[in-house]
Amino acid sequence: MFDSLSDRLGNVFDSLRGRGALKEDDVRAAMREVRIALLEADVALPVVRRFIDKVTEAAIGQEVLRSVTPGQQVVKIVNDALVEMLGGEDGDGASAAKLDLEAKPPVVIMMVGLQGSGKTTSTAKIAKRLKETEGKKVMMASLDVNRPAAQEQLAVLGEQAGVATLPIIAGQQPVDIANRAISAAKLQSFDVLMLDTAGRLHVDEALMAEMKAVASVSAPKEVLLVVDSLTGQDAVNVAQSFTGEVPLTGVVLTRMDGDARGGAALSMRAVTGKPIKFAGTGEKLDAIEPFVPSRVANRILGMGDIVSMVEKAAATVKEEDAERLAKKMASGKFDLDDLRMQLQQMTKMGGLGMIAQMMPGMKKAKQAMQSSGMDDRVLLRMDAIISSMTPKERANPALLNAKRKKRVAAGSGTQVQDVNKVLKMHQEMAKAMKQIKKMGGLKGLGALFGKGGLDAAMPGLGGGMGGGAGGGMPGLGGGAGGLPPDLANLLNKK
Repeated sequence: MFDSLSDRLGNVFDSLRGRGALKEDDVRAAMREVRIALLEADVALPVVRRFIDKVTEAAIGQEVLRSVTPGQQVVKIVNDALVEMLGGEDGDGASAAKLDLEAKPPVVIMMVGLQGSGKTTSTAKIAKRLKETEGKKVMMASLDVNRPAAQEQLAVLGEQAGVATLPIIAGQQPVDIANRAISAAKLQSFDVLMLDTAGRLHVDEALMAEMKAVASVSAPKEVLLVVDSLTGQDAVNVAQSFTGEVPLTGVVLTRMDGDARGGAALSMRAVTGKPIKFAGTGEKLDAIEPFVPSRVANRILGMGDIVSMVEKAAATVKEEDAERLAKKMASGKFDLDDLRMQLQQMTKMGGLGMIAQMMPGMKKAKQAMQSSGMDDRVLLRMDAIISSMTPKERANPALLNAKRKKRVAAGSGTQVQDVNKVLKMHQEMAKAMKQIKKMGGLKGLGALFGKGGLDAAMPGLGGGMGGGAGGGMPGLGGGAGGLPPDLANLLNKK
């Protein structure tokens, strides 16, 4: 979503970091470029004005102009201001705003928003998350009697998510459905009741009257406004309209994985005064994540989001697979089955594009991927190649002579040189595993990462998978393409 804004800001800060000293005129010129970048990203004008005024005032102070690294001090100031703009002023921005579930069950969560914003899907996503991460017993009820098959849609999503839904009674009105849902939730001892209200194509009196009536009988603990990020500046106008009519407690942004310019996300907190609690990142029911201001700010400034990547890995990697791989790493063994498992886990995490976004040096990493023709299809081709091998060949790649390689290439629909690239990548990763064993097994892994970053632990990731002349993906490791150490230290200071 923030690619264009990130590129513009990256160019501005690259010019600042390239100078040994800064004058006030340099800072003001850079802030003019930042202002233009934010306006082009569709950020609300009053929000841009407040942001630029605050950053400029802090950036032209003597502490910055006389600093040893003034350019990077300015980047830190912009980063802190972004975190605050996204909702981090109540704390350090390093944690997401949580749902308030401290009440006598059932706690009612009311979902509101315009038609087509992703309300029903977001309801199911949040319900699934509450069930799996919070251990809550959740029921969902659809109050949308206007849109055809809306109630049936929530029932289907509930079945997919393993979450109970209120049985449908044809012809019943929203307020009656809400009363019936509350009674059912109490009788069946549900912890949380999620009410998916009806939407309209635009804000009108009928919509607001219906929501007020539902809120009066259900007394919701949380009222979440679901907003489509792709609607841009209009999403901010919608948020303002709802804020004046309904007691909102938070915002859910959908389609954060789209190609919108990001203005809605950057403006929403400042306009509504309510925290963004969740961000939808895809169509699958598990494609939702807590909105953490500091992590989003880091992504915008190209500093990556290692914490989110680790969380995604923890959620997708099976514990038994991790233990099996750990034992092999400790013994210095690594066969093609292990490589295939790694490729499948990368795909589950969202593919190469998602991983590159979360790594420091995102901009350079993505450019390297594009120039080398690397995309998620590469992972699928590599998996196809390994799947075309026999179990013995996967366990012992040395068996793959020229004749066998031709067979594998034909079976996977690839070329012999593609098979050779997979084998080369495996050899380099196996070599890395042997290095780990020599350094003391898993205890030596930290030292290996400190020495050369991810590129040292997984050599050949760029050259092997990209199939190009590059030889690695700049920015993914701890080298020159990543976050400068002194800037990383600055951002970690409290």
